[in-house]
Amino acid sequence: MRLRVEGPSGLPPKPPLLLPRDKLVLVKMRRSADPAGTVAVSVQPHFARHVAEAREQGVTDLAPVPDAEEIEAIIHAAFWASLRREEGYVPTISLAFLPPSDSVRPLRFEHPFPLAPAPLARLAPAVERPGIHLGVWRENEELYVWGTLRELPAYCFVLEVIAPGLLVVKQSRVEEAAKYVNVAVLEGDNVKVLNEGAASLPDCPTLVTSLLGFGSTQASGKFSNVLVQLAVSMRAHGRGGSLLVVPGASDTWRESIVHPVSYAVAPPFSELAQLVRLGATEQHERGWQDALRRAVAAVAGLTAVDGATIITDEYELLAFGAKIGRRDNSPRVEQVMVTEPIAGSEPAILNTTQLGGTRHYSAAQFTHDQRDALALVASQDGQFTIFAWSPCEEMVHAHRVEALLL
Repeated sequence: MRLRVEGPSGLPPKPPLLLPRDKLVLVKMRRSADPAGTVAVSVQPHFARHVAEAREQGVTDLAPVPDAEEIEAIIHAAFWASLRREEGYVPTISLAFLPPSDSVRPLRFEHPFPLAPAPLARLAPAVERPGIHLGVWRENEELYVWGTLRELPAYCFVLEVIAPGLLVVKQSRVEEAAKYVNVAVLEGDNVKVLNEGAASLPDCPTLVTSLLGFGSTQASGKFSNVLVQLAVSMRAHGRGGSLLVVPGASDTWRESIVHPVSYAVAPPFSELAQLVRLGATEQHERGWQDALRRAVAAVAGLTAVDGATIITDEYELLAFGAKIGRRDNSPRVEQVMVTEPIAGSEPAILNTTQLGGTRHYSAAQFTHDQRDALALVASQDGQFTIFAWSPCEEMVHAHRVEALLL
């Protein structure tokens, strides 16, 4: 297929030079060094495989699969658009590879626009709100932007422009309410392709598995992503914070908290817990999803207060602004295993002084002392770490997951 994508100047790129056969290997090597080409070749089989597996399992309403050349063209156009300014604002857009015929209640342009940086930057102010995508499709062997849409079929290819030079390849899930699955992250020439096998590693917390979300064709996790929403909201407020998730049937977590707790909550605040239980019955009223988002935002906002916010595994709020202390007679944590669910990334054993600041060290100590708890830590610079005790390694395991939350 021949795809024409305009360059930053709005003019078609120059035709490629015709080289003799002995130079073709050199051309291939240069192409593989291009981040867009690297990502396209890496993620295209991911989308093709998942759609094929879902089709075999009887899943309907599946998105079409772009080829590697189409993915590369979309990434190139979005990257150059991200470096432009429209009336002083940085473009933030989301592109979905889908024809108008497969869209639900789309907004269609009378005259489609070419997939090029300038039109994308001009359209950005109209589609910058969450949940709105620009539809991209092919006609006469060229890609064009045909309109906007809000609802996506399962496993749809989505490319989101987060910031200048920062792009995320995403995949829509079967369950509509869930966060998209991040497949790859491009930041300039730095490429991170998510590792699908990370979810199957021993001791991988359910939260990390839910964030990875690869290959899920069932709706069983539809209401199990509340911690994912909390993590995204914690990271979004940009102030940094800690969230401790403790067993609701036990009070042993109190042994790792300095008393008195300035912002203890009594009785426990249960709005989020009630909404989760209501959602699990499939009998929730209209507006339930909006109510859940507001409750998540309210709890996540508390993590901006200095200290840790504490909730139960049933999502009841117990305290915020709590200070973590070492449990009596418990050894000080010296080392932590650190992993990142990125292809090619290797586990590392780090000294706790290398993790970050006080939040990270205290979270590591807490999960060492309270081995049935989780600790979620957001840094002001956007890093996000999930701490959990690993019975297999017999040490604290720090899961770096910021690439999954973009």
